[in-house]
Amino acid sequence: MVRGPFSCEDENNAVTIEPVTLADYRSDARLRESLLALNNAHAVELSFADEAHMAMLVERAFLAVRVGHVDALLLAFDQDAAYDSPNFRWFRERYARFIYVDRVVTAPAARGRGLARGLYAQLFEAMRAAGHSRVVCEVNRDPPNPASEAFHHALGFAPVGQALLGNGKTVTYLQCIAAPST
Repeated sequence: MVRGPFSCEDENNAVTIEPVTLADYRSDARLRESLLALNNAHAVELSFADEAHMAMLVERAFLAVRVGHVDALLLAFDQDAAYDSPNFRWFRERYARFIYVDRVVTAPAARGRGLARGLYAQLFEAMRAAGHSRVVCEVNRDPPNPASEAFHHALGFAPVGQALLGNGKTVTYLQCIAAPST
C-alpha cells in the first residue's frame, strides 16, 4: 500500500523510510534475517516471529515500513486484516475503523535518532490518505515498557483499556485520534 521511499531527518542526516514488501521479504535473505533478528531480540515486547509468521504479518499489513536496512521497523494493520492477535481482537470488538500498530521497534544502536517518530509520521500520513483517524496499539504494563509508554504519550496516545493476556503479560491499550488531512 505504501509508496516509497520516504525521508525523515535525524540529527545527523536524512534517513530513508522504505516499504517492506512480501516479495522483498521472500527474495532477500539478508532482509528476512535482519527483520527476524530485530523482532526476536525484542520478543518480550513484540512477541516472537518465525519466518512464516513474519511473512504473514508483512503480507497482511496495512503498512510495513523500515528505516535503513533494518534500523527500525513498523507493522500496522487496519480493522479488516485477517489477523487473530488477542490485542488486535480487543480493538476490533470496540471500534469500527482503526489502524492497529502491531509492532514498532528500533535497533539499540539506532535509538535516539527519531527513527520511530519518522515511522509514525509515515503511518499517520498513510492513515489519513486511507480515510482513517484512529491509531491504536498496546504497551506492556507488566513486564513494564516505560520507554514505549513515554514515546506513545509524547505522540498523543491516551489509555483506553487494559488486559491480562494468556501469556501472563498485562498490557495497556492506547489510542491516538488524528485530525483528517485537509
